[in-house]
Amino acid sequence: MSKPTLHRVLVVDDAALVRLYYRSVLEPAGYEVFEALNGVEALEQLLGFEIVDLLIVDINMPVMDGLSFLRVLRQRGEPFASTPVLIISTEAGLHDLRAAQIAGANFYAAKPVARQDLLELVALLAGSTHD
Repeated sequence: MSKPTLHRVLVVDDAALVRLYYRSVLEPAGYEVFEALNGVEALEQLLGFEIVDLLIVDINMPVMDGLSFLRVLRQRGEPFASTPVLIISTEAGLHDLRAAQIAGANFYAAKPVARQDLLELVALLAGSTHD
């Protein structure tokens, strides 16, 4: 499998071990990974920051949860309205999936996500190509 063209991924999750896991999977595959601890921090980074190709967002976070963050992000217009968002959460009910879709998520996965599944989802959503 070849490395993708460098893509930027912002991981929004309050759990340090989860962020570390995503970084350990994505960076060796050629992604540039940035981190935010909650929705407010993610918004601050995005508004004063380069464009990212993908957001990986948890739902349950302090200060601003993932769904609130996503609703605010989508309301800001371009480029934020079309930035792909992958929600990965321990919340795995049908109502959680539906709430994420309504908020503007492109895909929803339940934690834990296996390494290969994460790589495939990120490649699909970020527009990367793997040979």
